[in-house]
Amino acid sequence: MAMIRVGNTYYMSSTTMHLSPGVPIMKSKDLVNWEIVNYAYDILDDVDALNLTNGKNAYGKGSWASSIRFHEGTFYVSTFAQNTGKTYIYSTTNIERGPWKKVSFKPAFHDHSLFFDNDGRTYMVYGGGNLRLVELTADATGVKPDGLNKVIITNASAVAGPNIGLNAEGSQLFKHDGKYFLFNITWPRGGMRTVIIHRADKITGPWEGRVALQDKGVAQGGLIDKPSGEWFAYLFRDSGAVGRIPYLVPVKWEDCWPVLGVDGKVPETLNLPASKGLIPGIVASDEFTRHDGEPALPLVWQWNHNPDIALWSLTQRPGFLRLTTGRVDVDIESARNTLTQRTIGPECSGVTSVDVSHLQDGDFAGLVLLAKNYGIVGVKSDVSTNFLVMVSAESNEPKEMERVALNQPTVFLKAECDFKNRTDKARFYYSLDGKSWTAIGAPLKMTYTLAHFMGYRFGLFDHATKTPGGHADFDFFRISDKIQNEK
Repeated sequence: MAMIRVGNTYYMSSTTMHLSPGVPIMKSKDLVNWEIVNYAYDILDDVDALNLTNGKNAYGKGSWASSIRFHEGTFYVSTFAQNTGKTYIYSTTNIERGPWKKVSFKPAFHDHSLFFDNDGRTYMVYGGGNLRLVELTADATGVKPDGLNKVIITNASAVAGPNIGLNAEGSQLFKHDGKYFLFNITWPRGGMRTVIIHRADKITGPWEGRVALQDKGVAQGGLIDKPSGEWFAYLFRDSGAVGRIPYLVPVKWEDCWPVLGVDGKVPETLNLPASKGLIPGIVASDEFTRHDGEPALPLVWQWNHNPDIALWSLTQRPGFLRLTTGRVDVDIESARNTLTQRTIGPECSGVTSVDVSHLQDGDFAGLVLLAKNYGIVGVKSDVSTNFLVMVSAESNEPKEMERVALNQPTVFLKAECDFKNRTDKARFYYSLDGKSWTAIGAPLKMTYTLAHFMGYRFGLFDHATKTPGGHADFDFFRISDKIQNEK
């Protein structure tokens, strides 16, 4: 993630890879309670991998680390994608409403940090191991012809020792009291994710570095200050199947260096306002009822890839999300138009109701916990009968764990996630009346994998396995930060 403060308002951007729209912009007044207010783009690029077409996909790829900046009245959000080979820069004078101006160019500057210097020059710092500085045009619309382009730190991981597994990357560049500070992550073998910082009087160097934090694997990010003068590092920690979770770490300035943590450790609590929870600012329930002037989809929703806009609707049956099949797909990962939002910890549940009376033979519709090792509770149409099924891909290959004949057109589906202490277990349920729930299939052991490179997501889906043209109507999606206590 990346973060800025403009006046007394904080804005944060984060990575969403294959999802569309992408690079969410979040807003906070207190560094604790955040809400999604925009996205940098609707689609990153119109290519097969991002469209989930012609057998290609962008899982774990697409938009990677972003950078966010405010310069002379304009907001800039930049990112890159290895699978398109491009760097993307989006700019706007109204970060919450847009519109955005988009520029893109080659190559893809890995884990870059956009930086506007006081002398009017504009740069990106990027790379892994050997960190490079490339000069952009002053308005950040592309690489400046004959501009500065050089390695500024060779083997940046060296300050963390000789036995490095992950070379320095994740650059975020700041200027404070006339000095430049470059934050990076590295990962010593047998150790943990580690924050390193380099400092210089000139952007071209020479740079001196040190290990800034090595505790609990909390690493990768940068600096933010409060109007009161307090400083924090914003970082993240791998937290199992729920994904990567953000941390704030207090910072004090000593001898012109930012010193992270309390006695070198990440404190469990901070003197900041209490969290009001992630609902509805980051995730939210949706009854799929829209009034005039409201957006078709609230910002909590993202499609699993670029959507086919002809195959989903909130108006064909008002009050329902209709997903129509447009092609044949072998499984949920290859299916287009899966509508998703993130799971949250320490526990959460998602519930939906779906009308399956218009499924065609071979159609499969329902609720998924989407990741490489996914789990599904849904309805399969088999010849003239609909079946409730639970599918588990815990062992990589999808396996139907249970099926029950369904003799009514509407059914309620539920998925529950327990992330407490990295339990990472999910259970799936169905109900015929929305009141009494029956467990189906087996518990799913959720695992974080680099194949998707993100935590599990709730998803509503409908895909055909034989003949396209059927549809499913979802009445609502309701998310909770609690699960039922099973006896």
